This record gives sequence, C-alpha cells and structure tokens, in this order.
Amino acid sequence: MIPFFVQIKCQLGKSYEVADAIADAEIASEIYSTAGDFDLLVKFYVEPGTDIGQFVNQKVQSIPGIQDTRTIITYKAF
Repeated sequence: MIPFFVQIKCQLGKSYEVADAIADAEIASEIYSTAGDFDLLVKFYVEPGTDIGQFVNQKVQSIPGIQDTRTIITYKAF
C-alpha cells in the first residue's frame, strides 16, 4: 500500500462535519484536527498504481465543506 497525507482547509464551522464525512466514507487511515493554515490532516493508503491525484479529486475534494487541499506524497518511513 502507498501512504500519503492530505491537509484540508474547511469552510468556516465545517471541520467536524468534514471529518465525520471522511470517517463515514471509510477511505482514510487516520484523521487529525490541526492548528495553522489547514484544519485537518488525513492519512490515506492506496494500492500501488492508483492515481493519487484522481483519488483526491474524486474521493476527498468532492466532500461538502472542503475549501482547499494540499497533498503530501511520502517516500520512506523511518
């Protein structure tokens, strides 16, 4: 499995709704609330060969209440 992270900026007052929607969709491994420019940090795993950009576009950015995302691709866990 290939891990990657997505930072999510939510519309004002929608962080909990977005986090619940991601959890209900059962597409994420871990969901964290964060301080700073983004409201949530979400860890995903996909099968090798999966188009991560398309996954984020179709499965994540389509969730109501999301204003912006930043995808972080990782190379190696230590």
